[in-house]
Amino acid sequence: MIDVLLGLQWGDEGKGKIVDYLADNYDIIARFQGGPNAGHTLYVDGNKVVLHTIPSGVFQTHCLNLIGNGVVIDPVTLQGELKKIIPICPDLLSRLFVSQRAHLILPTHRALDAASEAAKGLDKIGSTLKGIGPAYMDKTGRNGLRVGDVLSKNFKEKYTKLRDKHTQMLRQYDHVVDWEQWEAPFFEAVEELRKLNIVNGEYWLDAHLKNGKRVLAEGAQGSMLDIDFGTYPFVTSSNTIAAGVCSGLGVAPSRIGDVYGITKAYCTRVGSGPFPTELFDETGEALRKAGNEFGATTGRPRRCGWIDLVALRYAVMLSGVTKLIVTKADVLDQFTPVKVATGYKIDGTETKEFPYEMSESTVLEPVYHTFENWGEPISGIADYQGLPQVFKEYCTFVEQYLETKIAYISNGTGRNQLIKIN
Repeated sequence: MIDVLLGLQWGDEGKGKIVDYLADNYDIIARFQGGPNAGHTLYVDGNKVVLHTIPSGVFQTHCLNLIGNGVVIDPVTLQGELKKIIPICPDLLSRLFVSQRAHLILPTHRALDAASEAAKGLDKIGSTLKGIGPAYMDKTGRNGLRVGDVLSKNFKEKYTKLRDKHTQMLRQYDHVVDWEQWEAPFFEAVEELRKLNIVNGEYWLDAHLKNGKRVLAEGAQGSMLDIDFGTYPFVTSSNTIAAGVCSGLGVAPSRIGDVYGITKAYCTRVGSGPFPTELFDETGEALRKAGNEFGATTGRPRRCGWIDLVALRYAVMLSGVTKLIVTKADVLDQFTPVKVATGYKIDGTETKEFPYEMSESTVLEPVYHTFENWGEPISGIADYQGLPQVFKEYCTFVEQYLETKIAYISNGTGRNQLIKIN
């Protein structure tokens, strides 16, 4: 069976740590979507490591790691990651596999991303400018280059054809991007990519599943950034919910087992787009500082607010979450009161459904349920029984609202700061 782990908010939920922790129970960790805009943070022997493309099971020496066909790969970013990780994991290359159907991000994809975002002015969607959106556009437009193409004798010809198409498109923008400087590093990285274990990912996974291997599918970004069901158009370019596993790895729905959904004990968002519970006051700033809420990939300060149970129940429904994981619960230790959003008042009418659209003209007011502070730090607590009563009441309230049990609570950055509940 394939279990799934994904974020339930707007990304940055702490997926890297959880995958690394759960990897003990799995033989294979497989990334199924997204690109180098992902920033999965792990702490290895006290050192912070951020993964952008490589699956988070890389530090578990028994695990094989697959970059699936649903991922878009920047060879330069991947090469940089390998250089940082190989000194820590000398056997990495023998345990890393790349689907031949995964698409490539070209230098001109990055240029198009930057030019397009600049042209939007105040309507920017908050792109990380990694070229991910344009790469997915070429994928759906049937123009893209794939990892398997780097093994072709006429790869340079295919590259030039697509590059020239991009340069024509760039002429429509006033924003000038010096993408030519990125070409030489790109081709150097392609040479390194050719040396990796490039496989037919769907057959590779099928063979391992038939041999009884356990697989954990790792998602990037978060459910509320899903291209279909997120806060469109302020979304990413792929399906970040559990349905994306099937198309992103080439597996049947019948092979999906448990779905682990990760949420912070509060909410954050990077970039533009609707954020119903965002706090613009000193409480929001205090959350940012207490949670060190700055992007692992971009370094951008994250917008912060109270946990949004309306959006969370929507995300749980979309992916059929069976096990909930709450991260950064210890960040709320210093806050009183602690609030959770249980509904929205939209133009005066209360609802518990996540709306189709939240425009600037929409008057939306979150409806909150309030808890008192739990009275003591929870970061040093190792089991559920030792948690403060108010915090237990908070957990029970969240479970009842979402109709889903909490399996784990993360109460610190340490790998072992994880309390198992169910």
